Amino acid sequence: MRKSLRPTTGLRSLAALGVAALAAASLTACGSSEPSDPGSATSGTVSWWGWTPTDTATAEAYISAFNEEYPDITVDYKLVAIADWQAALRPALSSDSGPDVFDMQPGSYVDQFKSFAEDLTPLAEDALGDDWESKVAPIGVSGLTDETGKLTAMSVGSTYAGLLWINKGIFDEHGLTPPTTMEEWVKVCDDLRAAGEGCFVQGAAQQGFDQDTLQSIANSVEPGLWEAVTGGEKKWTEPGIVETLSIWKQLFDDGIMQPGAIGYQQYPDANNDFLTGKYAMVQMGTWYTQYATESGITAALSAAGVAGAQPFPILPLPFPDVAGNGNEAHLFGDADYGLAISKKAKNKAAAETFVKWMTTTTEGQTVVANQLQGLPALQSVQPDYAAIGLVDPALQTQPVQDVLEQVSSVDEPRFALISADVSEAILAAATSVATGSATPEDAAEALQTAAVAAGDQQ
Repeated sequence: MRKSLRPTTGLRSLAALGVAALAAASLTACGSSEPSDPGSATSGTVSWWGWTPTDTATAEAYISAFNEEYPDITVDYKLVAIADWQAALRPALSSDSGPDVFDMQPGSYVDQFKSFAEDLTPLAEDALGDDWESKVAPIGVSGLTDETGKLTAMSVGSTYAGLLWINKGIFDEHGLTPPTTMEEWVKVCDDLRAAGEGCFVQGAAQQGFDQDTLQSIANSVEPGLWEAVTGGEKKWTEPGIVETLSIWKQLFDDGIMQPGAIGYQQYPDANNDFLTGKYAMVQMGTWYTQYATESGITAALSAAGVAGAQPFPILPLPFPDVAGNGNEAHLFGDADYGLAISKKAKNKAAAETFVKWMTTTTEGQTVVANQLQGLPALQSVQPDYAAIGLVDPALQTQPVQDVLEQVSSVDEPRFALISADVSEAILAAATSVATGSATPEDAAEALQTAAVAAGDQQ
C-alpha cells in the first residue's frame, strides 16, 4: 500500500494542522459527542447519503438484495447532486442529524471528510481476515486511506481509465483496424472522414476527461511519470510533461479530436454522439462497460432520443502508443466511491452490517458487479455475463474479461493525488494548449505554479 497519497510537508501540512486545530476547538466548544450505543446489528434504520448511484433504481436494487438477508434493517438512500455535495454534507455530519453512511471519493473528499468517518480497518479485518488487503482491489485501499493510515471508507467498486471504446460495426463496414499508434490513429480518422463518418469524440470542456487523456499520453511518453508528478516526486515542468502537452495539441492539429471539442461536454454531448453512431471512437473508461450490454445500450439510446434504435456491440481498446516509445497502454483508476460510516451514526451496528455486506460479501459485490458501472472491489467476484446479456457475447466477452484481468493489479491512481486547485489548472492548461493561447512549456510552468500554491509541490 502506498505510504502517503500526498506530501505531508510544506503548505499542505501546515494547512492540515490549522484545520485540525480549528476542528478540535469547534468540537470542544460545541460539546458534541459520538453515540455510545451502537444499536442492533440486524435491525434498525440506516440513513445513506450519496451522489452516486445517480440512478436511484440502482441504489434500490442494492438495498432490495441486502434486505433479502437483513429484512429488519431499513436503508434510506438520499441522492445529493455532486454539485451540492460538499455544501450539504459538511453541516449534516457536524450536526446530530446527519447520515449514518455516506459516500467517499479518493482525493480531496478524503482530506475534507476523514475527520467525520470511522476507521474501517477493524471492519475489513473482521469481514475478510488479517490479510484482507490481498482480497480487494489495491486502488480501493490506497485511495481511501489517509496519510495516517486510517481507512476512511470501504470501496464499493472501482473505475479505471486509459481506454477508448469503439463502434465495431463502423470499423468493419469500412474495413478498418483500430489504431495502436499516433500514425495509425491519424490514418484511421482520415479514412473515416473520407467515408463520411466521424472518427473520435471527446468532451474536452470537462477536466476529468482531459486529465484521462493527458495521463494516458504521459504513460505513453514515460510510464509512471504522471503519478510521480501528481504525487510531488517530480515537477510539472519535466520534459515528459511538456511532451505530453505537445502530443495533446497534436490530437487537435492532426484532426483526431472532433471539431469544436473544447466546447463539448463528455456527458451528454460526446456520449450521445458516440452512442448514436456519429463517431466511431470515444474516450471512456471501464464504467462504459454497462453499454456493452443489450439492456444498458438500449436504455442509453432511448435516453439519447433515438426511437427504435438497434443495440450495437462496443469494444474496449487500449489507448494508442501516441508517443511511439513502445510503451504498452495501462490502466489507472480509483475507487469509484467508498462507503464511510459517520462517527455520529445513530445506528452504527446496522450501518456496519450494511457497509460490510455491500463491500466484502460475495452476494453484495455480485449485485454491484452485475450493474457494470464499476468493477467490484472484491477480487474474487466477477460479473455474470450470461445473466447480464451482452449485445454480442461471442465478440465482446473476451475483450471485456481481458480488461477485468488487468485491473486486479492496477495501483496507479486517477484522481487520488490531484487537489482541487491543480484540477482546475489541468483544465486551464489543456484548454490553452489546445486553442494555441499557450505553448506546452508555458502551460507546464502554470501547472507547476498552481501545484506549489496548493502545497502539492515544494
